[in-house]
Amino acid sequence: MRAVIRLAAVALVLTGLGFGSASAQGAAPPHGGDRFTVTELVNSGHTFFGSVSRGLAQVIEKAVSQWGLPNGYVLGEDAGGAIVAGLRYGDGVLYTKNAGDLKVYWQGPSVGWDFGGDGARTMMLIYNLPATEAIYERFGGVAGSAYFVAGFGMTALTNASVVVVPIRSGVGLRLGANVGYLKFTPKPTWNPL
Repeated sequence: MRAVIRLAAVALVLTGLGFGSASAQGAAPPHGGDRFTVTELVNSGHTFFGSVSRGLAQVIEKAVSQWGLPNGYVLGEDAGGAIVAGLRYGDGVLYTKNAGDLKVYWQGPSVGWDFGGDGARTMMLIYNLPATEAIYERFGGVAGSAYFVAGFGMTALTNASVVVVPIRSGVGLRLGANVGYLKFTPKPTWNPL
């Protein structure tokens, strides 16, 4: 485990990604009419994920207890694979209460002790998004995965004060931990950088 943490720290330093903290302090202001409630998120996720929604409710409650209520979320699908270095690609729709819906694409590299591949339905909770166009940035962090046929997990990625929390329910064969980022774009691209 220490080797994984060291590798992640070295990779983060080498890539020069100075990402902010995803801590709960100051992460979310008190909610108003532009935030989604736990019930709204669980209902939307239940429709999207189907049978794994019981686990989804628990993960959403954990995210809300740590970061508060999100002011946006993305529903989509993605796939990734890695042999030490990896790539992930996906697409979905960003939902907000007062700025409308927006089609988004994401892609990104990763490096770490990470092997295998997975495909997932993904719900991303978005915190502190000042405007829908602010999603078109790179959001970095450390992730881990353990899929053997099926799995469910949550990570946190940051860029300044905006926090993106991908919640994935997927299938595949993948095990590892990595450091990397997701870059959101308005159009699909093969370039993960």
